[in-house]
Amino acid sequence: MPWRHPRLTLLVAVLAWFGLGLQLLLSLRLVVAQGGTPLGGLVVYLGYFTVLTNLLVAVSLSLALWRSGSAAGRWFRRPGVATAVAVNIALVGLTYHLLLRHVWDPQGLQKLADITLHYAVPLLGVLHWWLAVPPARMAWRAPLAWAAWPLAYLGYALLRGLWLGTYPYPFIDVATLGYPRTLLNALGLLVVFLLVGLAFVAVGRGRLRRSPR
Repeated sequence: MPWRHPRLTLLVAVLAWFGLGLQLLLSLRLVVAQGGTPLGGLVVYLGYFTVLTNLLVAVSLSLALWRSGSAAGRWFRRPGVATAVAVNIALVGLTYHLLLRHVWDPQGLQKLADITLHYAVPLLGVLHWWLAVPPARMAWRAPLAWAAWPLAYLGYALLRGLWLGTYPYPFIDVATLGYPRTLLNALGLLVVFLLVGLAFVAVGRGRLRRSPR
């Protein structure tokens, strides 16, 4: 079933690409100014769940909009897949607002990138799911499958941290917290993710019941 409101799809995709591009430039500039290399800046940039999940949003919406007839475009248009993307970008916004916004005080262009990636894209991404993606009956166990993205990121972040000696977020900083506390924090975030996912399933089922036959 085709998505509604293609202009909204375009807006969210363009906004995500803009935020990603701006953050990339800022990350490269910062690392180079500190004596690092552009490659090192790219490694830092790709270490964040925020960046990777915004990239997921940008790619999925771009393919669904401009390559809708391709296998990838059709896959990203599936209601279950689109909902998984929406839940993950919602987690980005929730985690940042509740746990990370007090950790630093970005200024200038960094504040613009921060607002775009942590607030604008998550909010508009959820709105896009509500307005553009056709309602569908999804299984209550579906969030378990959707959790593959944050779980894969956790494994990646821990392996990356073991290799580089630095961790992108304080709540998974094994060097400071140790593995037991880190995994406990990750479990707490997983529970939050599953609860958010269940809320999306419930809303989707409710919308389907109310939609005209």
